[in-house]
Amino acid sequence: MATDEHPSGDGTQNIHIERAKGAFAFGPHSEANNYEAPRQPLSAEQRELLDVVEKLREELRAFRSSPQTDELTRQLTDTQDEIQNTGQASPGRLARLRTALQDAATAVGMAASGAAVAEAVAALLGR
Repeated sequence: MATDEHPSGDGTQNIHIERAKGAFAFGPHSEANNYEAPRQPLSAEQRELLDVVEKLREELRAFRSSPQTDELTRQLTDTQDEIQNTGQASPGRLARLRTALQDAATAVGMAASGAAVAEAVAALLGR
């Protein structure tokens, strides 16, 4: 959260929130409650994908940055976040990850877990 440099004129400050998750309440006597439904355990396939995604992200740190590896890293991060937040990677997310894997094939081919991610994505997409 960041505040503007200049007060709004009435003694308050403007606040800009870039990203938020949960329940929020503002003002006097406000109350916020955030209840999350219990999460279902991950399926074996989603757990496997999450594991290999984490391994490939770690391995890619050793590679030289390129537009393709940067996009792959972003897609891996988004996939990991989606699985952790919803319990599964959606078909659209898996398709974007597969495309990023294909685009970064040279770098991924040198990463030991690259093939494992590709296999897990293909299994979940039914291909």
